[in-house]
Amino acid sequence: MPAGPRPSVLFVTDLAYEARGRRYCDEDIYLTSRLREEFDIALCHPGDAAALLDGFDAVVVRNSGPVLHYREAYDAFRARARELGVRVYNPLNGRADMAGKQYLVDLSRARYPVIPTVDRAADLGLLPAAAEYVVKPKLGADSAGLRFIREAALPESADGTLLVQPRIDFRYEVSFYFIDRDFQYALYAPHPERRWVLEPYGPSAADLAFAGRFVEWNGLDHGIQRIDACRTVEGELLLVELEDLNPYLSLDRVAEPVREAFVTRMKASLRDLLA
Repeated sequence: MPAGPRPSVLFVTDLAYEARGRRYCDEDIYLTSRLREEFDIALCHPGDAAALLDGFDAVVVRNSGPVLHYREAYDAFRARARELGVRVYNPLNGRADMAGKQYLVDLSRARYPVIPTVDRAADLGLLPAAAEYVVKPKLGADSAGLRFIREAALPESADGTLLVQPRIDFRYEVSFYFIDRDFQYALYAPHPERRWVLEPYGPSAADLAFAGRFVEWNGLDHGIQRIDACRTVEGELLLVELEDLNPYLSLDRVAEPVREAFVTRMKASLRDLLA
C-alpha cells in the first residue's frame, strides 16, 4: 500500500539576518535538511509568512530575527494563522519573549528568581542598590535601545514601555534548551565578555529545577524554549530571558550525539503537534 502524503511545513527564517557572534542561516540550513527526512519543507522570510500560510499543515518559526524589525508583518502573520487555524511551532500563546518583556516585571513581582525588574517610576524603590542600572525597551531585542545609567530613573512618560534592572555582577551566563517540556542540553559562556563563545555545561539537579520552573510557568505544550540565566558571584541563578519565539540554538556548539538527539526530539514534537 502506498504511503500517505507527507505533512507540509512552512519554515519561517531570515537567512540573511546578521547576528553578533552567530550564523543564523547555517543553523536553519542544517535543521531544514534534517526535517526534510520526514516533512515537505518550504522556507520563507518572516515578511512573507502571512501570505503563504494557506496550504501548509504547520508553520515552524525559527531564526527569523527580532520582531521589532518587521512588527506589522508579524502581527499580520499571527492574525492570519489564527484565522486559518494553522498549527504554529512555537504555538502563539507563549507568555514570555513572544509577548514582549512584561513577563520579567510580572515574575519579579511574584518573587521568582529573576533579575529584579520594574517598568514604572513609582516602583524604582523596589530595586536593590547597584552601582549601575540597565534601561531597555520592553519590546526590544538584541540589545536595541539598551543603555546604562548611574541611578535608577525612569521618566513617568515612559511608564509601561521601558524596563529598569540593576546591573548584576555575575560569574557567567548559562542557557538551558528544552523541546516541549523535556530538557535537551545546556551551554554556558565562561567568559562574560564573550556571550556567544559557548561551551557544554553539565547542569546540576538544582539547575534543572530552576530552568524547569520557568518552562512550567510558560505552559507551552509544544515548541522550543531557551532559558537564559546568570550565575551571580554569590552562586545564585537568576533568569535573564525566557526565549519562546525563535531562540537561537547554538547547535554548532554541541557534540554530534546531542545534536542528533535534538533533531530526533524535534521531529517527534512536530509529529505530535500535527497528530
